[in-house]
Amino acid sequence: MDSSKKTLVLGATDNPDRYAYRAVHQLKRHGHEVVPVGIRKGQVAGLDIHTDRPQETDIDTVTLYVGPQNQPGWYDYILSLKPRRIIFNPGTENPELEQKAQAQGIMTEEACTLVMLSVGQYDK
Repeated sequence: MDSSKKTLVLGATDNPDRYAYRAVHQLKRHGHEVVPVGIRKGQVAGLDIHTDRPQETDIDTVTLYVGPQNQPGWYDYILSLKPRRIIFNPGTENPELEQKAQAQGIMTEEACTLVMLSVGQYDK
């Protein structure tokens, strides 16, 4: 699918009550390649959750499900992926990381991945 946006979900989980779990499922359902990264091993939507920091290429979007207090340890990794954009889902807003990303030409959005997918705004 040409419109597929390779998305890294940071904070991925196998807990169906979490938004990150729903996001992985919805991204796949919408035809996107998904790289789930979390702190615990498991599976979500048939994908293994990476507990390391996989050196992926061609990441279009990093969507965050990690609170700002836990993000500093991920800054270098996130920025090393050189994504086109970072989505700060509700509760993950972080002006420091937004500033660092924007300084490297990475677009940032404070938005909800699930809402963006449901209203057709994700691929914009």
